[in-house]
Amino acid sequence: MKPHSIGRFLGIGLRVAGRIAGQRVTANAQAAANAPARPAAASAAQSRAAGQAAGQATRGVAHGVGGFLRPFRRVGGILWLEVTGVFFFLFVVVFARFAWITRLSYAHGPDHMRFLVYAAMVAVFLYLTVTSFWRARRR
Repeated sequence: MKPHSIGRFLGIGLRVAGRIAGQRVTANAQAAANAPARPAAASAAQSRAAGQAAGQATRGVAHGVGGFLRPFRRVGGILWLEVTGVFFFLFVVVFARFAWITRLSYAHGPDHMRFLVYAAMVAVFLYLTVTSFWRARRR
């Protein structure tokens, strides 16, 4: 979606939501001003109707805000995947350093087991790093 069309979409959506909310508020105010004093049963019905109108207005506002935040949700997801990929890459650097230090013991040395653990951790976190950036690019 192009930036100018996003702005146009948001502007139109906000204007329509504002117009609907204004109409409902004025309708409720006029109904309250024109209504004579009623017994408790009638006021309960009026209270229920006002609650339903408020619920509809709340749903409309929630729908409008959800439409406004939809592009940001996509960008936020991409950013989250990239930050996660960088975080995993930090572990790759740390474990690769330890694997490099113990590289001479890879076959039969005293640190043979440590080297294998470090190499496995490098492989796991490198996989997580690459797949995180790959998923971010596919979005």
